[in-house]
Amino acid sequence: MKLHFQQLAPELKPGLELLLKDLGVTLAEDGMKVSAAPSEGELLVGLKGGEAYIRYGAKHQFFRGLGLLVQKGRTGEEFEIREKQQFDTIGPMFDLSRNGVLTVESFRFMLRKLALMGLNTVMLYLEDTYEIEGEPYFGYMRGRYSAAELKEIDDYADQFGIEAFPSIQTLAHLEEFLKWEPVKEYKDTKGALLVGTEKTDRLVENMIRSVSSPFRSSKIHIGMDEAEELGRGKYLDRNGHVSRFDIMTEHLEKVLSLTRRLGLKPMMWSDMFLKLASGSGEDYYKHDTQIPEEMARRIPKDIDLVYWDYNHVESEDYEVLIAKHRPLGNNLVFAGAVWVFNTFGVNYGLSLPATDTALAVCKKEGIKEVYATMWGDDGMESNPYIAFLGLQLYAEHAYTEGSPDEKVVAERVKFCTGIDADTYLQLKYLDETPGAEPNNQKQSNPSKFLLYQDVLLGLFDKQIEGLPMNEHYAKLEKAIAERRNPEAELDYLFEVPQKLAGVLKLKSDIGIVLKRAYDSKDIATLKQAASETLPAIAQSVRELRAAHRAQWLSMFKVFGWEVIDIRYGGVINRLDTASMRIMDYVEGRIGQIEELEQERLVYSTTNRFNNKGAGWCSYYYRMASPNVFFHVLNPF
Repeated sequence: MKLHFQQLAPELKPGLELLLKDLGVTLAEDGMKVSAAPSEGELLVGLKGGEAYIRYGAKHQFFRGLGLLVQKGRTGEEFEIREKQQFDTIGPMFDLSRNGVLTVESFRFMLRKLALMGLNTVMLYLEDTYEIEGEPYFGYMRGRYSAAELKEIDDYADQFGIEAFPSIQTLAHLEEFLKWEPVKEYKDTKGALLVGTEKTDRLVENMIRSVSSPFRSSKIHIGMDEAEELGRGKYLDRNGHVSRFDIMTEHLEKVLSLTRRLGLKPMMWSDMFLKLASGSGEDYYKHDTQIPEEMARRIPKDIDLVYWDYNHVESEDYEVLIAKHRPLGNNLVFAGAVWVFNTFGVNYGLSLPATDTALAVCKKEGIKEVYATMWGDDGMESNPYIAFLGLQLYAEHAYTEGSPDEKVVAERVKFCTGIDADTYLQLKYLDETPGAEPNNQKQSNPSKFLLYQDVLLGLFDKQIEGLPMNEHYAKLEKAIAERRNPEAELDYLFEVPQKLAGVLKLKSDIGIVLKRAYDSKDIATLKQAASETLPAIAQSVRELRAAHRAQWLSMFKVFGWEVIDIRYGGVINRLDTASMRIMDYVEGRIGQIEELEQERLVYSTTNRFNNKGAGWCSYYYRMASPNVFFHVLNPF
């Protein structure tokens, strides 16, 4: 396809050239004539009489319009699309603090895709993965970004009219920095800062100055979520019991005094206020939580509050919780999610309906700023690229008054990323397995715990007993393979899910098989498992690891991969030990296998497991062993 733009604004040319290269479109004098000009706010794209036009209300809308023109105009048939943007600001939040630190080149790739979708902002979640002069342990060996790298990302985003800005932590969630002995003076508890000291105040000032300076945007997210430990460590020893709300508001005022001086526009997560209002701090999103008038009065009004909610699918829940925030009197921002948390896949069964419901309510409630979080909890086995279908839904919601048509979303994601919607959807079945709730709306993640659990200890075996997991993963492996397109640029993303399904079709119930054979003295089955099945599983894990390593190194900085490497090594080595111990038993060198002597118990009876079912586990160390991985009594 060839295009010939007439009187194109100079600010659009750099981004245009980059996207046309991705789209395989060239600029030529004999190409389709395209007029591009500003509008009063709407996006208008069409083709009539052999000539095309794009009318855009903002810079980023031009690039969405470009994508729509190429997508619809290739046939030469006349068309017109008229869209009105429903949110002032909408885009993803990338978690760059849980080991998966995107390279600058990967960020460029992501930004080009976001530009085609029509998203206009990107939030970089940076706990300690940015440089602070004079703080060498801040982000040490963690793949932290230099100021130059952050500026490069910001410059690249600006070419497409995408506003990039940082999200940091100025109170809690700083475990990875505070673990170092040389910085113990900043530490209250494991993850919370010792607030109220001059040294901590200087540190927070250096944080804000360092991370904001590379960006054009005046926005900054200052975090302050999940600070339950606040004031309960060294602060308590020094000051006695002080209300957490008093501690937090005093610290918040110090932070805001700095952002005011620097001309920054701050936002923060709202959950701590709801937790403090709920009294117990538990079930703080329940409908009867009320914000006291005194609390509302004392919270500064020149900070936006970000209401995050990732798992409700009923409109009433969002309506009630938005109403709970209104007495605070602050501008309200919404953050939903594309569920790549604690898994190798994406929980699209929950993400898509939750997003559809949440954004519909946000439109009705007049919320104008929306983000799609993609957390990398416990090491980032997943990645943001496989979340493109979820991000496309956010984008289509942004340009649709009601809910976007599924067919439109599917057509757009295929155009923007080269991958069919149905291929993305296969990733949900890594965790939406037998035993999971419908659409996996209680966030089951067996793709992770069945990979990492030990075959002799079988911590999850009782939980999945009677569920056809092996059969499920065998079908999934085939389904992913059948939908892949080797010619697609992003086809490689499905190598890891396919190979993981290949591992789990062998490994899911092997612990159950071993226990049953051991209890019934089935020596033949045990011998076959030790000599054939377990080595075959180990080889499939090696192949999975190799694919995962290649994928990681293609998109993330190398720091953090060592964690996943160690986990795979643990699986392989424990399979080797299991084979050895079973053969020792079969051949009479030991009289029993102590691990298989133990009764199997259900892992959990919480609602996520529904007493017996696939279930959820958040942490690798709880999956791999019931024994001590680390035990620290706050030595610093």
